[in-house]
Amino acid sequence: MEIGIDSFASAMYGSNSLRPVEAMEQLLDRIAFADEVGLDVFGIGEHHRKEFLDSATAVILAAAAARTKRIKLGSAVTVLSAADPVRVYQNFATLDLISKGRAELVVGRGSSVEAYPLFGFSLNDYDALFKEKLDLLLQIREQEFVTWSGKFRAPLDNQPVYPRALQEKLPVWLGVGGTPQSFARAGSLGLPLMVAVIGGETHRFRPLVDLYREAGRKAGFTPAQLKVGLHSPGYVGENTEFAIGDYYPGYAELWTKLGRERGWPPVTKHQFDALVAEKGVLVVGGPEEVAEKLVRHSEALGGIDRFTFQMDNAGLTHEQLMSSIKLIGTKVVPLVKAMTDGGR
Repeated sequence: MEIGIDSFASAMYGSNSLRPVEAMEQLLDRIAFADEVGLDVFGIGEHHRKEFLDSATAVILAAAAARTKRIKLGSAVTVLSAADPVRVYQNFATLDLISKGRAELVVGRGSSVEAYPLFGFSLNDYDALFKEKLDLLLQIREQEFVTWSGKFRAPLDNQPVYPRALQEKLPVWLGVGGTPQSFARAGSLGLPLMVAVIGGETHRFRPLVDLYREAGRKAGFTPAQLKVGLHSPGYVGENTEFAIGDYYPGYAELWTKLGRERGWPPVTKHQFDALVAEKGVLVVGGPEEVAEKLVRHSEALGGIDRFTFQMDNAGLTHEQLMSSIKLIGTKVVPLVKAMTDGGR
């Protein structure tokens, strides 16, 4: 199992905001440190909001590539529906060259939808945009010269797309939430699946993961080609008591704020305790408890190939995040590998 971090490049730590230049410097320090302590992947999301600095994902990752040597660098996720697939491919192919073959993409429709009006797209076309643009992105990945036509973009007539990625096939994961059609689509295309589970109990997603694997099998793909990743909020402290003490206040503040925007009730400690319990989605605790939970999540979903922590969503300071990254790399990763027979 690969283990890594996803970040939204938050400029907000609890009720105190950093200057953007400071927040960006600290984020790049965290990516470099994650590489140093042996994490496998670091992903940057895409938002177009004041509290996040991740609107130009590939630029951040390119800066990180210059400071790292081994860690994979990817998006988490690229809002492909509101982007031009030609530019998306060019940006990440360039990142692949800078990083010497460490670039990846996770593409999706986006649960935060501010990109659609910003770039002149209608939410009424939410799925149709994604389907068409994913088709074009995958064709660009396969072919240097592209002939293509669709509804939402000007056609291409034997048009070359440069630069080409260093990797023969630039990795493209499909980011999904809870829509069965999205799971089936990923399987039928043979794309690796990144499942974002941010609430409830992770094992409830097993039927959807099975749907993905069955769709892939019917399309002729092997189990080895049908990778499954899991993205969830999480944080590792010296022990579970300290981890919860660090994480809960900021988590409750942020999700209560989001709840006001989206019509959810305020977060309570009782709800939080259920989410950090054995089957709950939040991967918060000491190294041993977190490692055990990752293994349980993997078993519940029939095996996962990657897990990424979303950590900068709970008002945690840079120092707390750096400490957690160190514990993940030096303690959680070895524990998970020891529990899973060589680290599936």
